Amino acid sequence: MRIAVTGGSGKLGRTVVRTLRDEGHEVVNLDQQGDRESVTRVDLTDYGQVIDAIAGVDDRHAGVDAIVHLAAIPAPGIVSDVATFHNNMLSTFNVFQAARRLGITRIVYASSETVLGLPFDVPPPYIPVDEEYAARPESTYSLVKHLEEQMAIELVRWHPELSITALRFSNVMDPADYDAFPSFDADASLRKWNLWGYIDARDGAQAVSLALATAHPGFERYIIAAADTVMTRPNAELVAEVFPDVPVRGDLGVNDTMLSIDKARRMLGYEPRHSWRDEVTDAAASVRPS
Repeated sequence: MRIAVTGGSGKLGRTVVRTLRDEGHEVVNLDQQGDRESVTRVDLTDYGQVIDAIAGVDDRHAGVDAIVHLAAIPAPGIVSDVATFHNNMLSTFNVFQAARRLGITRIVYASSETVLGLPFDVPPPYIPVDEEYAARPESTYSLVKHLEEQMAIELVRWHPELSITALRFSNVMDPADYDAFPSFDADASLRKWNLWGYIDARDGAQAVSLALATAHPGFERYIIAAADTVMTRPNAELVAEVFPDVPVRGDLGVNDTMLSIDKARRMLGYEPRHSWRDEVTDAAASVRPS
């Protein structure tokens, strides 16, 4: 396919672009950053630029088959709440609107683990968390992610042929980030904000590829995380210390992720291939997830 990737110069976007190209797809990177040879610079808050860039760009492409929307202010607190809302909400609406006006029916986009209730100052309803309970946004950034999912639900109702897949990515990491992981064990509260989760960018790209390949009409949401936690301390010990009153559903495993990826495994065929334990020598003897 020819695929437009917004935010293709970002931390996850770089790996997504490389992965899709390695798979044989033609990728158009729409971003504000990057060298001019590989990026078409687009202000996603400007609808005219968005629809024009997706419809075609001289000397680059003449239209696309699918869209992967990753561009956003990537976390709370980077800019003001109002700026976060205006940028992220408008950008996503413009991308979705341009796609439906142009007849593009396959969209995969970055939602967020934050809709699960991060930073869990209010404990989750149960552990492991999954996609089954209602969204619990606790920041403006997370509120936008929730509203984007609600918008997608209505758009596929309006257009039954449209496929929109929301990938609720955990905290994206590259191998260079893993040296810091052993230090997390000293204080369980340091990473309790997302139940000690993460996602290797290469597995994030795998999820994008699978979502594009398996897309069917309608809307679906999936938590996308690594198979393990960022900790070598066992899950039972962590939960007992930090979330003693939260119900546990099923077997936590020793270091298995507490951001359930069961739905992604079942419906996308997603299976994480990368762990920080493979990159950090000191963790070689730690227990791997089942």
